[in-house]
Amino acid sequence: MKSFDIAIIGGGLSGSSTALYLSKKGYSVIILEKEVTRSFIPCAGGMASSMKKFLPFEIDKAIETEVKKVDFTWKFSDRVIADLSGESPFWIIKREILDELLQKEASSYGAEIIKPITVKELKNKNELWQITCNDKNIYESKFLVIADGSESKWTNYLKLGPKNPKFANTVGLKLEGLGNIERDSARFDFGSVQLGFTWAFPLREFTNIGIGTFIGDFYPNEPTLINKVVKDFGFTEQKYKPIYKRLRIWSGNNKIHNERVLAVGDAASLCDPFLAEGIRPSLLSSFYAAECIDKCLSQRTNDLSDYSKIMHMKWGESMIWGKRIAKVFYRFPRTGYKLGVKRKTAPQRIAQILSGEMNYSDIAKRVIRRLLLR
Repeated sequence: MKSFDIAIIGGGLSGSSTALYLSKKGYSVIILEKEVTRSFIPCAGGMASSMKKFLPFEIDKAIETEVKKVDFTWKFSDRVIADLSGESPFWIIKREILDELLQKEASSYGAEIIKPITVKELKNKNELWQITCNDKNIYESKFLVIADGSESKWTNYLKLGPKNPKFANTVGLKLEGLGNIERDSARFDFGSVQLGFTWAFPLREFTNIGIGTFIGDFYPNEPTLINKVVKDFGFTEQKYKPIYKRLRIWSGNNKIHNERVLAVGDAASLCDPFLAEGIRPSLLSSFYAAECIDKCLSQRTNDLSDYSKIMHMKWGESMIWGKRIAKVFYRFPRTGYKLGVKRKTAPQRIAQILSGEMNYSDIAKRVIRRLLLR
C-alpha cells in the first residue's frame, strides 16, 4: 500500500492544477487518471487571460488564438460586434496541450501520475482514505480530491454538490480551417437552437464548434440541426464526428466538501449556466481547494468548510445571477437577444464577462442602480 498526503481522482484541468499547487508546497500527491491521453477534448477552449495568474508556468504552447472581438448573431444574421479592448483579453486555448503541460509541471514537483487506471472503491478508515483500483493496488491518502468531471461517479456517493445535478447538453465538433469565422473573433449565435446557443472558437488550424442547451432535457443531437450549424458557420463538404457531452452546470451554492474530501471543476457542478464557461471555475476551485487542504495539513485539522464558503463567495454569488439570466434568456430568446445583446452596452458587458473583467452580479447591480435612479 502506497501512502500520500493527497490523492486526486482525475488528471484533467482541475485535477492536474490542484496537484501542481499542492506538490509545489511540498506535499506528496498522486493523480489517478482513467485515460492515457486524449487527442481531442470537447471543450470550446475559451479562457480569460486573467486566469493566467492561476497557472504559474509558461503556457504559450497551449494558446491558439487571442480574441480581439466577440461576434453575436441571431439565427446567423442581425449581427452585433463587441471589441475586447480591455487589459484582460480572451484566449482560445487547446485543452489537450494545457492538460498535458499541467501534468508535466505537477510531475516536475514530485506528483505521481498513474494512467490509465480506474478507481473501484473508496473507504474512509481511521482518518485515511483507502482507494482500491483496477490494478489491484490500494492507495492511501490523508485528503482526497474528486476531479473526474461532469460524469463523476463519486460526488453523489461522497455527498458533494447537488443531490440532483443540472446538466447542459452539448455537441462538440472540431473542423479544419476557419469557415466564415474571422481569425481573432469568437462567435456566438442565438436562436438557431432551442433553449441554448451555438458557438465557434478558432484555433490555429481548426475551429471548435459547439451546440449547447441549458434548460430541460432537450439534446441538440439531430443530424439536420448539426449539419445546418456547420454550414452556417461556413464549413462545407467536410467529414466530422460529433462528440456528445453533458456539462454539470451551477445550480446553487451547494456544499462541495465533506470530511477530508472535496470536489473541484466540473465534478463540483461549477460550469456557468448561461455561457457554459468551465475553465475559469475549474482553475478557481483548484487553487482554493489546494489552499484549504494546505491549511488543514499545516494546522492538523480536517475541517474543509472554508473551501465551500470561498467558492460560494468567489463564484457562486455571480452564478446566482447567471442562472437567473439564463432562465429568462433561453425561455424568451428573441426578447433576450433584443434586450441582452442589442442594447448599446450589452455586448460589451458580455465580452467583459468572458474576459474576466466583470461578473453577472456586477451587471445586476448596475441594472438595479439604473432602475433606482429613474
